[in-house]
Amino acid sequence: MDQVMQLFPAFLLVLCRISSFIVVAPVFSTRNFPRTMKIGFAFFISVIVFLNVGFDNAVPVDGTYILAILKEVLAGLIIGFVAYLFFTVVQIAGSLMDMQMGLGVANIVDPLTGVSAPMLGNLKFMLQTMVFLAINGHHYLIGAIMDSYNWLPLDGHVFQTIASGSLAEFIARTFAAIFLLALQISAPMVVAMFLIDLGLALLSRAAPQYQVFVIGIPIKILLGLAVLLLLLPGFSVLFQTIFDHMFGSIDKLLHIFKDQSP
Repeated sequence: MDQVMQLFPAFLLVLCRISSFIVVAPVFSTRNFPRTMKIGFAFFISVIVFLNVGFDNAVPVDGTYILAILKEVLAGLIIGFVAYLFFTVVQIAGSLMDMQMGLGVANIVDPLTGVSAPMLGNLKFMLQTMVFLAINGHHYLIGAIMDSYNWLPLDGHVFQTIASGSLAEFIARTFAAIFLLALQISAPMVVAMFLIDLGLALLSRAAPQYQVFVIGIPIKILLGLAVLLLLLPGFSVLFQTIFDHMFGSIDKLLHIFKDQSP
């Protein structure tokens, strides 16, 4: 019993990191995932990590224990946030495509996140989630948070990593990569809509009797949906590229934590 009480503070630290990761990680943080399942899932993953990694040294419960809890929560949030950022790529691309098609004001409530989202962005987000589950990407996320203890142990220097500026630089580069991916995904639709606008402008000059503002919106929507149908078969390749960038960014993040650890 005494040994259990000595190892219990270390288990609570593991539970803090795993729980904070599940709160923000893609797929696991959605509203469709019941809260009771999230709690139970975090508990059992923490038990598996605690038994596999093996924390032999007792964690002292003193004034520094609160800082240790904050470090573990922050580590889990950062890892989960970096993974979730790449799921927002399709939301940004969908917003750009909706604005060009004339659907910018037709936002709907995303049932997974509970926030307002663009129509095409919501469609792509659901497709991306299905592809992510089909390739067992959630298994990789679980493996990443479990392997994080090999790179960032309980006594890791999370605050030193943040103070050094390397983490801020990594987040800034990740944001730039996300916007670049979003522009690349939405580029075919944006170019197609630009050509349609150009054709409508020429039509208004050649035949002023046509009400371009009246017929332009349904034409853009119909042609935009036609272009979207042509692009749908290639979305799996785009999603695979996004996932490759996401997994690579998580590896880079763990390397950054490793470089700052003693």
